[in-house]
Amino acid sequence: MSRPDVVVYDYGSGNVHSAAKALEAAGANVELTGDRARAREAAGLVVPGVGAFSAVIDALRASRGDEIIDRRLAGGRPVLGICVGMQVLFERGVERGADTEGLGEWPGQIDRLDAEVLPHMGWNTVDAPEESVLFDGIHDERFYFVHSYAAQDWTLDVVPPFPKPRVTWAQHGGRFIAAVENGPLSATQFHPEKSGQAGIQLLRNWIGTL
Repeated sequence: MSRPDVVVYDYGSGNVHSAAKALEAAGANVELTGDRARAREAAGLVVPGVGAFSAVIDALRASRGDEIIDRRLAGGRPVLGICVGMQVLFERGVERGADTEGLGEWPGQIDRLDAEVLPHMGWNTVDAPEESVLFDGIHDERFYFVHSYAAQDWTLDVVPPFPKPRVTWAQHGGRFIAAVENGPLSATQFHPEKSGQAGIQLLRNWIGTL
């Protein structure tokens, strides 16, 4: 089988090298670049994100990454967001008093988790729908989380013939969204690149859709 070309978008956020290595292990030809043309043209685009919501969204917009994501999705071309790279896909993020506008690909807000211990750091199970493509064969595995904020409601209404998004949940204090599969746009709150063989398999499942 051929190895599809995947760009890990390097716009100044952390975690890019480990994501690139994990994608290589999962079967992709990976390019780590901030080049907008390459990010638009690749079979798959991965948008990592580490740190504060506002800093990540500012860096994405400064590099015109928001335009790249919009253009890819308009053409049905796959995008995978990771950690804060998932959070910024929602409408808003409220963090330490800062209310920041997100990319608005999905309705909803990123809020602080209602938990006694933060950050939520370590391995956790998830509740994925049976029809999930990302979690095919790994429904019972654990994945590695490092975060204090998350989306805690899913309100997107989809009218047929468009397929219903597949939403995966996890628990820390209360329920929060751990992953979303919505047409060409997928995202995980956890770090697949830090989740051992289960994370590699999830990336392999995503690469299989390209």
